[in-house]
Amino acid sequence: MAQEHFNKPLGEVQDLQIKGQIFHFITPEAKLQLTVFSESVLRVRALQIDRPWEDFSYAVIAQPITVDFEWEESDAHYHLRTEKIHLEISKNPLRFRFFDAYDNLLNEDDPAFGISWIGNEVSTYKTLQPGERFVGLGAKTGGIDQRNKSFTNWNSDAFGYGYETDPLYTSVPFFMGILPEIEKSYGIFMDNTYQSRFNFGASSNRFAYFQSENGEMDYYFIHDDSPAKILEAYTGLTGRISMPPLWSLGYQQCRYSYYPDTEVKQIAQTFRSKDIPADVVYLDIHYMERYKVFTWDKERFPDPAKLSRELAEMGFHLVLIFDPGVKVEEGYEAYEDGLDKDVFVKYPDGTPYQGEVWPSWSHFPDFTNPNVRAWWGEKYKALTDLGVQGFWNDMNEPAVWGKHFPDMVQFDFEGQGATHKKAHNVYGMQMARSTFENTKKLLGNQRPFVLTRAGYAGVQRYAAVWTGDNVSEDGLMLSDVRILNSMGLSGLAFSGYDVGGFVGEASASLFKRWIAIGAFAPFYRGHSMINSRDAEPWAFGEEGEDIARNYIKLRYRLLPYIYSLFYEATQTGMPIQRSLVFEYAFDHMIYQGDFQNQYLFGPSILVCAVSIQHPIQKVYLPEGQWFDLFNDQAYAGNQPTMIETPLDKLPLFVKAGQMLLMQSPTNHTQEKPIDVLELHLYLGGEGSTFAYYEDDGSSYDFEQGSYYKRAIRYEAAQNTLYFEAKEGSFVSKFTQVKIYFHGTQGAEIQASYEGQDLLLSKEDYYFVAPISNFDPFEYNEDFSKIVQNLPSVQLALSEEAFEVSW
Repeated sequence: MAQEHFNKPLGEVQDLQIKGQIFHFITPEAKLQLTVFSESVLRVRALQIDRPWEDFSYAVIAQPITVDFEWEESDAHYHLRTEKIHLEISKNPLRFRFFDAYDNLLNEDDPAFGISWIGNEVSTYKTLQPGERFVGLGAKTGGIDQRNKSFTNWNSDAFGYGYETDPLYTSVPFFMGILPEIEKSYGIFMDNTYQSRFNFGASSNRFAYFQSENGEMDYYFIHDDSPAKILEAYTGLTGRISMPPLWSLGYQQCRYSYYPDTEVKQIAQTFRSKDIPADVVYLDIHYMERYKVFTWDKERFPDPAKLSRELAEMGFHLVLIFDPGVKVEEGYEAYEDGLDKDVFVKYPDGTPYQGEVWPSWSHFPDFTNPNVRAWWGEKYKALTDLGVQGFWNDMNEPAVWGKHFPDMVQFDFEGQGATHKKAHNVYGMQMARSTFENTKKLLGNQRPFVLTRAGYAGVQRYAAVWTGDNVSEDGLMLSDVRILNSMGLSGLAFSGYDVGGFVGEASASLFKRWIAIGAFAPFYRGHSMINSRDAEPWAFGEEGEDIARNYIKLRYRLLPYIYSLFYEATQTGMPIQRSLVFEYAFDHMIYQGDFQNQYLFGPSILVCAVSIQHPIQKVYLPEGQWFDLFNDQAYAGNQPTMIETPLDKLPLFVKAGQMLLMQSPTNHTQEKPIDVLELHLYLGGEGSTFAYYEDDGSSYDFEQGSYYKRAIRYEAAQNTLYFEAKEGSFVSKFTQVKIYFHGTQGAEIQASYEGQDLLLSKEDYYFVAPISNFDPFEYNEDFSKIVQNLPSVQLALSEEAFEVSW
């Protein structure tokens, strides 16, 4: 048998050179670089001895920082210690064991195999730790814990994906290991754009492994005090989202497709006439002339400028779809100009590749070439001149009919050259990059909104990501919730799914539940497929319309809270939709059954996404005390609880010690709320601090200091709420703050401000409106969504520091 068919692991260290924070090892088979990237991050690179290093990454934008570390050598080992990590390196063979600063074992190479090659395929084998769980990897189906499963990273057009479909549309080769026996965690990011596989013990009880079909073994080992800190370190490497335009956080309505222009305007007008908030209407591929990108169908849309203007007058933004395929057609400007500028990917003989997609046979721009990214970006000018600020990048895996883009097709890859095998997984990310960077320039001081279907690690810097062509089914609705939880664990903070499902038709019951759950996703869009029933919020009967109106309005009322969460994501990478792993990683209950469909929306709201199949269902409330959002009923945590789950009442809970910030209802985000900021404080628990953030919601003036930021701190033991002095030069839209005290258990509150007693009032409070009485002969008042006799106090929202005590 030929020698290249055998597994070749790293052998004995033959030479070691140390240059600052980089350690260069040589073995008979390979060379390895170990870099102290930071106190919590170590980089490991390995490559066959006769191949050159490739010092380039689309994902990693950070550089190593200078840190203190210790280095020791013994007869059989080297030891590297930073403040967070102790790495033990065996000399013969070269293997790694990672410990925390207290010498708790976190992760170790399989003693026999470690980093190995079979031909050009490179793998790293890791010993499975007792009880170890694996989470993350971006958009992956299944449960939270991926132990005993295997996944492939290869961006795929996964139309109508199911419960176990893999791969999907994006590739994020980053996961966290959760070690419940020692209550520690770590992260590993393998930066390799070739097709890769992560096996977490599937078909083997000996090891987990991650491998790529070619290229370097290049991984970053991360350890810190919590999954949140590990994610912060990972997004420190790969980047974080930028502040999105506020309008992109409102409700967005899409269909494949709305046309002609009169239908688009009718959709917008219906939202307004029915008092259902919304900010966005999408145009899918039927706005184009025969699906040709950067064109308009002049019969369906004779005056796009007028349409954009009329929608803007109603408070709506247009978001247009853009596919990468450029139709091969003489006289078509994008095609002719692309040929002239030499922007398309080619076969090795220099012939531009043709693949068949919506407009028929098409060429594909090489987005791995910076000149091509600039060329594509210039094409958006005709649209930004119309006032378009939203751009939807679809079919950018890249997808072609037949689903087999030839591997020999050549890409520029920033001047280094690559085949499709290496460029495929970054194609969609680089298309999104081109869109974001160039529309940002074209829009001047206005923030663009970019949505992409495909991406690679780091795509969060350029675009929001949605899960693709999902299916209208109850169980798959809950699967999408889990996928978003996984995406949040992987740095994709701005993510979402198509509410109601794209493939198939949602029943009225399914839509009622989905529109409620979707209000607590970062990206909130309804979408449906061609030749299917209407799926707008008013299309599912009177009760369905009431429920949709309630939850969409609740979303808009929560915008002060949500917008602040997006600011936090720009600073730390913390997602808006947060897997319970972030707070309760070592609680085994969160990995059980339907409890995997629960998550935190920010720090305060526990969302229990539940099926439509049963009127009473079991949810799990983690440790602490919890309050039903709608009526303040208190529940003890750390136990499962049976609750009623009618379709008009999504199970939502707030933890004692947390707070919510809210505003008055608006029809869209450009409509100013009344000037009273509501602060809902849930008494008890350990207290909390919330970083409230505000700016104009549209420009980049915040980069020059035009923002409003302040910490609001609740000290539960002191019965005091502290408002720290505001930072920034922006003037808040709110001049008053109304503090609601939840969880008083009927006790009277005496509050004071600057030594003066405050007069509290009481009211029956509704987070959502009661469902209309559609049956005049029978009506039973619903008390399950009323917070009765809720005490509150209203006072001026000073920009200086102040406190309220009780």
